[in-house]
Amino acid sequence: AAHQFTLVIDAGHGGKDPGAIGTYSKEKNINLNVALKVGELVQKNCPDVQIIYTRRTDVFVDLDERANIANRAKADLFISVHTNALENGRTAIGSETYSLGMARAKENLDVAKRENSVILYEQNYQERYAGFNPNSSESYIIFDFMQDQQMKQSAELARDIQRAYSNAGRPDMGVHQAGFLVLRKTSMPSVLTELGFITTPQEEAYLNSAKGTN
Repeated sequence: AAHQFTLVIDAGHGGKDPGAIGTYSKEKNINLNVALKVGELVQKNCPDVQIIYTRRTDVFVDLDERANIANRAKADLFISVHTNALENGRTAIGSETYSLGMARAKENLDVAKRENSVILYEQNYQERYAGFNPNSSESYIIFDFMQDQQMKQSAELARDIQRAYSNAGRPDMGVHQAGFLVLRKTSMPSVLTELGFITTPQEEAYLNSAKGTN
């Protein structure tokens, strides 16, 4: 059978983790409303795409598990939906999208080696991590190459999302790169999008409206 294109839609936060808090609403609920709406629109317009949600209700899912859901499904694309916030009364309007930035500096490689060496304690890690040696630089070069391909595609997807926001009249806050753990752990092109600012009153109202969700 031909491979079915699989999209994982990740509504950030949930359950005991509310995310950012607005005047009258919580990030976790905005994220979920939008995630479900995106899934509905994809289903309507691309019926052959399989959609998997990391959560469909108000439950807590840890970061690792969000990435694992996508990896287990051998997903083709991972989109994490979040809502932005600013501290102490600062306001901003607009949407921005992130792809994973892999800083290549020597100290980052050392940190990665140290953090990844925990897999040596896991059972049958050779099979589970297919020959990945946490102490060998070669492992990271191959890993970087795979990440490179994904990073190009992720950045491209992020630009597409920003264009779509613009076309819908949203202020475009651009495409950025950052080391989000949930993106780092996914083995397919992945982005994290920030819908708008829950801490800006008019944005909060917009993000909670049917028009804003759409």
